[in-house]
Amino acid sequence: AELAKSESIVTICDNSYCTPIYQKPIEFGIDMVLQSATKYIGGHSDTVAGVLSGSKEMINKIFNSEYMNIGSGIQPFNAWLLIRGLRTLPMRLERITTSTQKVVSYLKQHPKVEEVIFPFDEGFPQYDLAKKQMKGACGLLTFIIKANTTDQIEKFCENLQHILMAVSWGGHESLIIPKCASIKHEDFDADNKEHRMLRLYVGLEETDYLIKDMEQAFESL
Repeated sequence: AELAKSESIVTICDNSYCTPIYQKPIEFGIDMVLQSATKYIGGHSDTVAGVLSGSKEMINKIFNSEYMNIGSGIQPFNAWLLIRGLRTLPMRLERITTSTQKVVSYLKQHPKVEEVIFPFDEGFPQYDLAKKQMKGACGLLTFIIKANTTDQIEKFCENLQHILMAVSWGGHESLIIPKCASIKHEDFDADNKEHRMLRLYVGLEETDYLIKDMEQAFESL
């Protein structure tokens, strides 16, 4: 942020992962902060919205120019849904954070998992930076499964009974999506760890419920 300001560059940070509860980029000198309110702020997977925060001067400049011409105004009902979500945001994040820590511990010790990528895990390369900037980490993580083919990865995901295979995150339901879903079978390389990545969102369900679901899916491999 300091380097950007010295060069008169406006900085923008997407803070959807942490929400304002766990991180406030403006306090670090960032000019504008984006939030996908569809995720944690809404919290129920039933609205699409975004939040842009910044100085009064910058917001007024946006409001009086492009904003009025590109249909950015939120509908009243969607605004009400976001107010509803904000009321429970701290409690939901607290539960999700506690549950995610248990899921990370489970995955790290599992013999069929090669690596877990999560900012508040001590093995994360930028763990110290994450702890310095963030008050907590939410329910989104990546793990690398030990597999030789896309079929094995897809089988694991399809055998999950309760964790849904879908994109997005931030609602009640836990979700998983494999990296290989966007890779052609003939291009899959088992030696490339990125090809064996799975993105997992830990939702609001009971932690034991989620762990048991993953355990039975691992057993099917």
